[in-house]
Amino acid sequence: MTSAENIRRAYPPGSEISMWTAPDGWQLRRFDWPSAAAKPRGSILFQAGRGDLFEKYLETFHHWHDQGWSISSFDWRGQGGSGRLSDDPHVGDIDRFGTYLADFGAFWKIWAPTAPTPHVTIGHSMGGHLICRALAKSLAEPAAAVLVAPMMGVHAPISSGFGEWLANFAMNRGDPKRRAWKGNERPATMGSRQSLLTHDDDRYADEPWWWQAHPELQLGPPSWRWVVRAFESTRRLRLSRRVKLMKVPVLMLVADADKLVRAQDELSVAGNIPDCRVVRFGAESAHEILREVDDVRNRALGEIDIFLSARAQQ
Repeated sequence: MTSAENIRRAYPPGSEISMWTAPDGWQLRRFDWPSAAAKPRGSILFQAGRGDLFEKYLETFHHWHDQGWSISSFDWRGQGGSGRLSDDPHVGDIDRFGTYLADFGAFWKIWAPTAPTPHVTIGHSMGGHLICRALAKSLAEPAAAVLVAPMMGVHAPISSGFGEWLANFAMNRGDPKRRAWKGNERPATMGSRQSLLTHDDDRYADEPWWWQAHPELQLGPPSWRWVVRAFESTRRLRLSRRVKLMKVPVLMLVADADKLVRAQDELSVAGNIPDCRVVRFGAESAHEILREVDDVRNRALGEIDIFLSARAQQ
């Protein structure tokens, strides 16, 4: 492997993978990489998107760790190494997004008291959506938050309202936990899965590499129940009054050409957050901004570094 692949495809020395027990007894897989600095810069809690695993972001973790940050993350319930909620281990299911929020809030309560300050939370896609909802509900009080291509609305035929109706119709015509579609990240796409996620061939290849090394981590499409809950949760957040009362400074990275989440919904929610800086990317970026080609990724990391230097001071 190349030196870059060694970073992306190996657990960092000094990091630890363990299991954390949620209040209801569910086991969630967690990652912790304490800062090696004599005086840590602070602590980042990073949460990935639907179907993701934290291994996909090891390269980005290296960037922050080199600056003195301690890094933590956990796999959302029902994906990665945090068990499954469907009888099919390759289908991502959830009863309601409130379950994700309960896990996040409980984890924050046990994580924050022992993590060096300042505390920062960063979320990609579904992770960004859930972090925004958690902040609106005061489930966490970080010094700053970064939302990367956050799932504030999902692409749907005709409109979000019609898409939600259609998903409910499909869910109620069979087992709600059954897979919503056979492959790819969304149905009826004309592009490959990679074209939806990143233009970088090598970084895209990291995910199947980890799946081959650890088959138990692989997940496939969502269930119809998950799709319905995603429509419900994103609609609720777009209409939330609590978002307008958020006190946490937010940086939101938006990919205008995103084919998975709706950029216009991200911008709408950003407009409701009292203290929110928006950085937009054009056709050069697909959904996974932090796993894009170097020009895109470096710009994104630079924006995050500047934001945290200004808004997450010790």
